[in-house]
Amino acid sequence: MSAALQMTAFGLALLSTLFLLLATCTDCWMVNADDSLEVSHKCRGLWRECVTNMQDGVRTCDQYDSILADHPVKIVVTRTLLIAADLLAGLALATLLLGLDCVKFLTEEPRVKLKMCYGAGVILSIGSILGLVGSVWYAVDIYVERAVLVAHNIFLGVHYDFGWSCWLGMAGSTGCFVASVLLTCCLY
Repeated sequence: MSAALQMTAFGLALLSTLFLLLATCTDCWMVNADDSLEVSHKCRGLWRECVTNMQDGVRTCDQYDSILADHPVKIVVTRTLLIAADLLAGLALATLLLGLDCVKFLTEEPRVKLKMCYGAGVILSIGSILGLVGSVWYAVDIYVERAVLVAHNIFLGVHYDFGWSCWLGMAGSTGCFVASVLLTCCLY
């Protein structure tokens, strides 16, 4: 039972870490949500803004000036939290891999391996909380920005909605949290 639970937690942690990494690197955190006859699809991400022409599929991206330049708070906070979540999830994944019963490392010390799995669960939980806070922070900021514009009857031509990168960050963080619960609460 313990080995099956460890493998389930490892598989979920691996998939969720990949989701977090993809969410951090991809550029579709916000998408245009207009129902008008747009000829382009606009995405804004943490690192750049891209426009795809719907007629011929040509995609052009504009990199943000600099990582250190003045950016909106939502971009800076989300970048920081997701990079920290990525690093912690990677560390937890490496620790968990060494703590698995099926790995021939410290085979004569089962208590140490169990503590490694438990420690990986704690690290995963911290990383998942950081990733979830970053993703939800960004999503709430998008919602508040749109609600303020609608409340003041301001139409700027484009309204943005949550993009698939935002959902991927939330899914990856939630998966890491479930894996941490499996490792910390259910393993003993």
